[in-house]
Amino acid sequence: MAEKHFIAVDLGATSGRLILATLGAGSLGLETLHRFPTPLVEKEGKFFWDYESLCASIVEGLAIAGKKGVKIESIGIDTWGVDFVRFDASGKMIEAPRSYRDPYTNGMPDKFFAEMSREVLFAKTGIQVMNFNSVFQMYAQKGQYPQTANILFLPDALGYFLTGKMVTESTILSTSALTDASTALPDAEICAVAGVSPEMFGKVVRPGSVLGVLKEEIAAKCGLGPVPVITVAGHDTASAVAAVPAADTNFAYLSSGTWSLMGIEVPHPIINKESAKLNYTNEGGIEGTTRFLKNITGMWLLEQCRKVWKEQGKDYAYDELHAMARKEKDFAGRIDPDAPCFASPGNMPAEIRKALGKDDVSDAQIVSCIYHSLADKYAQVLENLRSFAPFPIDCLHVIGGGSVNETLNQWTADAVGIPVLAGPAEATAIGNVMMQAAAAGLSDGRQAMRRLIATAFPPKLFEST
Repeated sequence: MAEKHFIAVDLGATSGRLILATLGAGSLGLETLHRFPTPLVEKEGKFFWDYESLCASIVEGLAIAGKKGVKIESIGIDTWGVDFVRFDASGKMIEAPRSYRDPYTNGMPDKFFAEMSREVLFAKTGIQVMNFNSVFQMYAQKGQYPQTANILFLPDALGYFLTGKMVTESTILSTSALTDASTALPDAEICAVAGVSPEMFGKVVRPGSVLGVLKEEIAAKCGLGPVPVITVAGHDTASAVAAVPAADTNFAYLSSGTWSLMGIEVPHPIINKESAKLNYTNEGGIEGTTRFLKNITGMWLLEQCRKVWKEQGKDYAYDELHAMARKEKDFAGRIDPDAPCFASPGNMPAEIRKALGKDDVSDAQIVSCIYHSLADKYAQVLENLRSFAPFPIDCLHVIGGGSVNETLNQWTADAVGIPVLAGPAEATAIGNVMMQAAAAGLSDGRQAMRRLIATAFPPKLFEST
């Protein structure tokens, strides 16, 4: 097979990147073209994503691709879940997208449940209850934007910017808690309580669909021509799970980044009293699969500590942080990573010290505490997953940016008691690219994709000591 080139636009809640992927006969190579921050803007006490900055950064990255002089087969976009953009009937953005980090949804679930019970919502959607779920964001905005004609989740809104075409991709929609788990379509009753309508989401498409081609003005500016834009698995975790380099189906995954998403891949949603009680979630995957998982606060804790420490003149590199943690391996302090006090931007080291009930906790002890607390949480979640899985869980695949943290990988292996296979770090971008390849007829399904990924990016093994 002649080499084919694809572009993955992969946005995380801290930074974004455009990656040029080269797919050949049994080979896959990646080149980062452009990295940029994904700005969180505070205005009058509200937190927004800088949508226009994101669009400009994507165009900047595409222009770099244009200078490469290679034919680009297609472009795909993935982002974090739940956040959305409202458009009026003319296609104009009504307001910049609010961030899920904005505490404006605090208390909204209870108000929503006064109109539709928690039990009914979970039975319909299978989605865990979290303050920032799209359904609660929309409920919080109920009646404020009567001019809304269309609602697009972030990857679809960016796809609209590039092509002028509006669709809703199913994996990103599944994060909203607006959809019927049996149909993967917006539920009319839930939408009514949230103050929106199913029609606002337009046509719902599966991963691997052709959205359109680059607008002429963008194509000309970037020197790319009418390149197709593919609706890949728009939710970054769905793209990441598509890239798990597993040899079989008997695995759990941990997508490690700002968030840690830990779960299993199953053919159908798992919706029952126990999954509701434990607040697990059922989100859409590729090829009609379900990602049954738990959201765990991840590297957000460390990222926010680094931010504060940098402001204090202590600009720790990651290797330095890992060494600090190992030096304080025996520090006994633990926190619950998912405690509400850690959810919003602020002085994270101070919050951790407060949760530990001690002021004399060093920076190194804080890092050790974060790593051990995450590893303990992973072990707890894995034990629960075993009770739901229709197969034995033989290993844990850690993927995403956090997979390069060898200290945390080893402590996780020690905590979970099964082999941990780490990598690839760029799993989300790889899954994005592989769905583009599938749309181009260059893939024989997810297991074939995973074999190729395991060959191109062999995972590193960590075993319990």
